[in-house]
Amino acid sequence: MIRGLHYWAAQLLVVTSLLHLMRVAFTGGYKGGRRFNWLLGLSLMVTVLFFDFTGYALRWDEDIAWALKVGTNLLRTIPYAGEGLYALVVGGDEIGRPTVVRIFGWHVYGLVLVAAIFTGWHLFRVRRDGGISRADKKGPTISRNELVRREALAALMTSIGLLLLTVFFPPSLAPPADFDGLPAEATAPWFFLWIQELLRLGPPLWMGVIIPLVLLVGLFLVPYALDRSAEGEGLWFNRPGRLAQIVVFLIVAIIVALTLVGVLR
Repeated sequence: MIRGLHYWAAQLLVVTSLLHLMRVAFTGGYKGGRRFNWLLGLSLMVTVLFFDFTGYALRWDEDIAWALKVGTNLLRTIPYAGEGLYALVVGGDEIGRPTVVRIFGWHVYGLVLVAAIFTGWHLFRVRRDGGISRADKKGPTISRNELVRREALAALMTSIGLLLLTVFFPPSLAPPADFDGLPAEATAPWFFLWIQELLRLGPPLWMGVIIPLVLLVGLFLVPYALDRSAEGEGLWFNRPGRLAQIVVFLIVAIIVALTLVGVLR
């Protein structure tokens, strides 16, 4: 039960993070003094993806073999620093028993430390920048008691949903991974299927490292290069932020489309 709750909560956290990103982008929630918090939120979303990947790898069954092999080998394609990063992540010259310990350390300590810093900073900035109790600048202010009531209700409903998913769709485990006899078909976790599809199109360095970084940098630049206006904060699809909305939509659409291709392949 605990493993199932952990699994489904991790999957839904990726979806929730993406939906939150789109909501902030389409309502101009990054405008004004909230620009830096947009960067913190994006950094948290990237951390969530690494959390999910390391948790996925810790299953150490045959379903994760290709993903771990390809994911770590992508580090080796990075000029100059690749081999050092590979050894840092896997704990040696190749994937083996030390890799499990190393990934476990990253999952429960290294990434937790990073996430704790970004989460605390993010929440501090939300509060400092005016909180979340106002739907938009022209709308009514929500009282603290009403805000807590809504959050508690949402948490209760989410917990019930996670319990139902765990009971009716418990996550399974395949036989232990054999890195000397990988399955014929490469597989990636669903949240990285889009990178797997990119890797089918060209060189690993470009498709697996540079293009994802370019898309991420494009998101980071939204409040600094695409929409520096303070007008329209809190308004859905505000006109001053139209270019930023289009760019965010296109980036998300590309990722979703490639993910669907990977699912249907």
